[in-house]
Amino acid sequence: MTGGATPAPAMHVEILTIFPGYFESPLRESLLGKAIAEGILRVSVTDIRSFAADRHRKVDDEPYGGGAGMVMMAPVVAAAIEARRDAEGLPRAWTVLMSPDGARLDHGRVAALALRPRVLIVCGRYEGIDERVRDLGLFDEEISVGDFILPGGEAAALSLAEAVTRLVPGVVGAAESLENESFFRDRLDYPHYTRPREFRGAAVPDVLLSGDHRKILRWREARALERTRERRPDLLARRPVEPGEGEE
Repeated sequence: MTGGATPAPAMHVEILTIFPGYFESPLRESLLGKAIAEGILRVSVTDIRSFAADRHRKVDDEPYGGGAGMVMMAPVVAAAIEARRDAEGLPRAWTVLMSPDGARLDHGRVAALALRPRVLIVCGRYEGIDERVRDLGLFDEEISVGDFILPGGEAAALSLAEAVTRLVPGVVGAAESLENESFFRDRLDYPHYTRPREFRGAAVPDVLLSGDHRKILRWREARALERTRERRPDLLARRPVEPGEGEE
């Protein structure tokens, strides 16, 4: 066995949150947990409360102007971002706020983030973060996972972290599986089948049992396009038609 330094992880994702325990189990499970254990990825979670100046570790206060709920305090959030974004010995992190005000998350945005060596994801809570943190220009990007409201940014941050890190080489064993997924080529995925060959009167399509790989490929492409036309025609409007596409 040869010695030497352990290779640096291909990507480092750090999450800023007031609920670090939220991520404990997900970061140990499935592909993400395996990639972390193997050193392909580094995913760390930092408690925003550790940057509070008072002994009660207060991170929120009542909103000026009145109204329901609480607002995360600018001095605490700004200190947390600046400390972790510019952490000594690490490349400056691309900083993302999970926010309903942000751009809608899609595959293109995920793929772009996957190319960055270090991403810092900030989770808001309550009524949001004091607007002056935005005014400081501390966020490189704001991302929304959809037109709905969550109690906080943690679920959205976990979705983003999983989506981004699975595109890092080595995280998913078969790279081919990524290329055939929904949204990779602005279309949905084709239907999948496994054993048994019949289930409650429904049989696996004969073409998948034929052993003819060209026919199977054409069938899958046609079904993917058919499904996309039915369910997400907006995806087809933004993609070029490839030669022979849709033929069976």
